[in-house]
Amino acid sequence: MAPIFIVKLLRSRGLFYVGMAMLTFIYWASGFTKLFGFTQAQAEMAQFGLRPPAAYAALVIIVQLGGSALVIFGRRLAWLGAGMLVVFTLLTIPIAHQFWKLDGLASFLDMMLVFEHFTVIGGLILAAVLAEMKFGPHAQS
Repeated sequence: MAPIFIVKLLRSRGLFYVGMAMLTFIYWASGFTKLFGFTQAQAEMAQFGLRPPAAYAALVIIVQLGGSALVIFGRRLAWLGAGMLVVFTLLTIPIAHQFWKLDGLASFLDMMLVFEHFTVIGGLILAAVLAEMKFGPHAQS
């Protein structure tokens, strides 16, 4: 059994929100970067062959910022934000991380990014589960 101060910390809302914000950092940081650098965001979309790039950049920003906000603050809707980010993350693999088409170190590094994507997806799934346990209709006080 953990010491009581650890138990209290783990059950605190503050640590919950810090954890959710840290889990989604990559998404909301990227979303704000794209929002305030929309020209570069369009160039990124064009680089991956996504047309029209402005529409894809706007959609990515909406998914990254909206999904992150729902995971962090959505309480019973955290599942929706997590789902948005999971689908987005899965779609980035065949679009932006085609390690199977690369050779040598470039292939290895892109494959490692894909592995990290799966780790983040696992974290998002657990975030949705935790939010449901904490805020769902059968949550314990």
